[in-house]
Amino acid sequence: MALKATIFKANLQISDMDRGYYAHHVLTIARHPSETDERMMVRLLAFACYASDLLAFGKGLSDVEEPDVIERDLTGAIQLWIEVGQPDDKTILKACGRASQVVVVVYSAAADIWWRGIAGKIERARNLTVLRLLAEQSIALSKLASRNMQLQCTIQDGQVWFSDADQTVEIQLVRLTTEA
Repeated sequence: MALKATIFKANLQISDMDRGYYAHHVLTIARHPSETDERMMVRLLAFACYASDLLAFGKGLSDVEEPDVIERDLTGAIQLWIEVGQPDDKTILKACGRASQVVVVVYSAAADIWWRGIAGKIERARNLTVLRLLAEQSIALSKLASRNMQLQCTIQDGQVWFSDADQTVEIQLVRLTTEA
């Protein structure tokens, strides 16, 4: 018998002063059986950083043809494709061909090794942003995971603060790609 996804609920209050975006999102997150709390929380972080009324979680690990987070416009065209982890160059370039903007959030201790191996292969993608999250920060973020989360996310001057009632995690996403 196949394992089923674990369902998490998140009430996420976002105050993004950099974009002037202030909203409350009630989210249902399906965590794939092979997904860790760390990866799930990085997906939630990516959602918070690019939040909009049209942004949604994709099939991610359940379907390799789908992103972790996706935004479609009202015509169904993909405006934003977000991958979490260390996708290969073919996956990234394919996403760049399908979406207006592609973001990859890489978060493990091996992120620098992955980047050195892939940077030259994806340099022609002009609609790509690659962001690195320090491993210590993603581990700290994973400690906020629970089945029913009440979270606040504040973004100002490129800094991100994620918090629940008990703790706050300060996050700095480092841009690895250059501005197009």
